Amino acid sequence: MDDIHLFQDAVKDITPLQYDKITHAPTPKSKLSRSYNKEQNLVADTLSDEAEVEKIQPNDILSYCQRGIQKRVFKKLRRGQYITIDELDLHGANLKQAKRLLLHFLEDALQVEGSCVRIIHGKGHRSANKEPVLKRQTNHWLQHHPRVLAFHSAQPKDGGAGAIYVLLRRTKTHA
Repeated sequence: MDDIHLFQDAVKDITPLQYDKITHAPTPKSKLSRSYNKEQNLVADTLSDEAEVEKIQPNDILSYCQRGIQKRVFKKLRRGQYITIDELDLHGANLKQAKRLLLHFLEDALQVEGSCVRIIHGKGHRSANKEPVLKRQTNHWLQHHPRVLAFHSAQPKDGGAGAIYVLLRRTKTHA
């Protein structure tokens, strides 16, 4: 006897279910995801492109550290001693694109194990007026992002004054 006949013989006395529609209860959204989405909308709104931003020169060193960050942690960041989990290159992007790319990049990076990323903003040598527009805006946006603990211009081997290391506050997950 082959497999098909064996199966048919095994199920011949079984009556099929009459009701073939299954309704699934809607999956409730976690409080974490709701608060996280709220935060993302707030971040996008507060990172204004029209705000008065600090004038920065192409070779200026960018440095920012929130209160409460240990000196040894910031020193390690400045020296490029953290393993960067990801990198974003903003070369060639306009301000609107750069802001969108940066927000999505940070959102994705917060979901990954690790807390340091590198962002390449360039020095503005290819911009229309040779000003570091992306560097200036990146500096402004990151200082106002709630998940950014600190950042510092990269070591020469990692892009120097045209890139920054960013230390992120990880999202707490509830199992």
